[in-house]
Amino acid sequence: MGLYKMFTLLGKSTRAAGSAVLHRQYCTPPVVNIFDRNVKRLQRERAAKREDVELYDYIKEEVGYRLADRIFDIKRQFTNAVDLGAGRGYVTNHVLGETVQKLTAIDLSPAMLSQIKGSPGLDFSVQEMDEERFQFEADSLDLVVSSLSMHWINDLPACFRAVNRALKPDGVFIGAMFGGETLYELRSSLQLAEQERKGGLAPHVSPFTQIRDVGMLLNRGGFTMLTIDTDELVIGYPSMFELMHDLQGMAENNAAFNRPLHVGRDTLMAAAAIYKDMYARKEEGVSATFQIIFFVGWKPCASQPQPAERGSATVSLKDIGKVMTPKSTGCKS
Repeated sequence: MGLYKMFTLLGKSTRAAGSAVLHRQYCTPPVVNIFDRNVKRLQRERAAKREDVELYDYIKEEVGYRLADRIFDIKRQFTNAVDLGAGRGYVTNHVLGETVQKLTAIDLSPAMLSQIKGSPGLDFSVQEMDEERFQFEADSLDLVVSSLSMHWINDLPACFRAVNRALKPDGVFIGAMFGGETLYELRSSLQLAEQERKGGLAPHVSPFTQIRDVGMLLNRGGFTMLTIDTDELVIGYPSMFELMHDLQGMAENNAAFNRPLHVGRDTLMAAAAIYKDMYARKEEGVSATFQIIFFVGWKPCASQPQPAERGSATVSLKDIGKVMTPKSTGCKS
């Protein structure tokens, strides 16, 4: 009954001057905060202050280098760029000064930002800013790049809209984020162990965005000419415990509000045994999968290629084979 009344209020009609005028009000669903940003900031600060912090950069360095290479593939010099969620400079340290004139690296953690070195000839600066509160002047940037940071953002559509607003027309947004298949081995092992020991499940591994949702979210954010692809990094570890230790060193440990604060020793030992039994490598140790979703989106501009008008085609699809197959030009003997 309460639900019926709510929809009646949303779709109520107001009579004025003898005619019925319908006033429809659309409800925006509330943002559900899954991740605790304060905890994520503390995790990054703690990871950045480790003496051996470089040992845990192998995944983020690899992905950051690949993103910097994609920037180089765009034959254009960018005047003003932002590295969104820069971390320790995983992209900034590989961007060339010939490609980007000025770059601003932003991150939630000041300790991470203080360790960015940049590349020779690159004019860069750092700014402490929460990725969820991305605020730059409208039409002020021509490049935004983000590497393995946006999977911790609660309101991803709002972040995409903020990036789109800050970009100039024909500006480009290049990014990479962990996909839904990331750490499926660890997730399933912990779930099976906890189901056996406790009779229930708890979210030990944070949720990740599925590849099918990234394109939809970018379109909703106002981007066009999307390019989305995935890659998988399969890395070997001696056991599940070394994997969890490295995740903590990367500041990629769980930061969900509903995460369990304590896991029993018996559950961890059972999960490690299940992990080894189900996901053992041919050599020693176990494997862990990191799915990386790469995407490129452009802010609309009149100079971009536009689709032809409907019905303007001059060749039927049934004749496409004749068009595609070249005619023989050889001489008959």
